[in-house]
Amino acid sequence: MKKNKLREIWAEGRPVLHGWLSMPSPFGAEIMAAQDYDAISIDIQHGAVGYEDVLAMFMAMRASEKVIMARVPWLDPAWIMKVLDAGAYGIICPMINTRAQAEEFVSYMRYPPQGVRSFGPTRAVYPAGGNYAAEANGEILAWAMIETAQAMSNLDEIAATPGLDGIYIGPADLSFSLSEGRLTPAFDREEPEVIEAILKVRDACKANGIKAAIHCGTAEYAIRAVEWGFDMTTVSGDTRLLAGAAAQSVSTWRKGVEGKARVTAIKGGY
Repeated sequence: MKKNKLREIWAEGRPVLHGWLSMPSPFGAEIMAAQDYDAISIDIQHGAVGYEDVLAMFMAMRASEKVIMARVPWLDPAWIMKVLDAGAYGIICPMINTRAQAEEFVSYMRYPPQGVRSFGPTRAVYPAGGNYAAEANGEILAWAMIETAQAMSNLDEIAATPGLDGIYIGPADLSFSLSEGRLTPAFDREEPEVIEAILKVRDACKANGIKAAIHCGTAEYAIRAVEWGFDMTTVSGDTRLLAGAAAQSVSTWRKGVEGKARVTAIKGGY
């Protein structure tokens, strides 16, 4: 089985740059995978993506040799196992709030005796290569999302879950939950109480020998997160990047063309 390149990057002491896909577009996925990300995940939870889209997007990204992962809709063995069978080298599971849920999640990720994953990697065996059944448990990454006040109260127990590879912070939901709705959901938080929680997750990960990841809105914030000691940072995503680039292009045009038109009108050109 092909080795998980993220494990190799971490073994070299380097952080991982992670991309994010929410649009159901194989072409869009191929374009993102052509960039210099280390890994890319498809968001099945909040993205406009179904299983057939996931399969086509995985296939479109195969040639890039990026580490391809996905965020599943929920703690659901059917989704987790089916996406693994499609070829995912990692699963991000949302709303893990207790040690019991973390243990359940890990069990769906691993073949016996470490877990209860059913065998049938229909597509996975082709991009992953031979000996999949024997090696998948040691290569595929299990990420539990911490994004609620309840999860924070159980953080140490979750982080100590055997077989869990890392914790992925969802800062929008986490800030929303910790503040009991006072803070509007958003990335790149600056509030002291949210920063404190982010660093607490980092510390719990380090204490238990697992990886810490966080979803960021900008590269600048992701750089800060790396300086804090995070092992993987997600920088924005396809929808935000497209919207941002389009907005900037339109704004430049509007300012240039309409500005010149106003100057021409003032001078009596028309």
